[in-house]
Amino acid sequence: MTVTVTVTARRWARAVRWYLRELTGEAEYDRYRERHLRHHPLAPVPTRREYEVLRTRHREAHPQGRCC
Repeated sequence: MTVTVTVTARRWARAVRWYLRELTGEAEYDRYRERHLRHHPLAPVPTRREYEVLRTRHREAHPQGRCC
């Protein structure tokens, strides 16, 4: 019984963590990093900060129906 409760609690905690990372956009860098390594294995991977700067510049240069 205790093992089942522990496993269920871990699954629940993992699901909540996944949801929060997706909601806040934190997982986006991880996906970008994996894709970058796959397509450009010899190129240096931008740090999280560099990625955020690139992402912000791209959003500002390509507004997609935002009001502001």
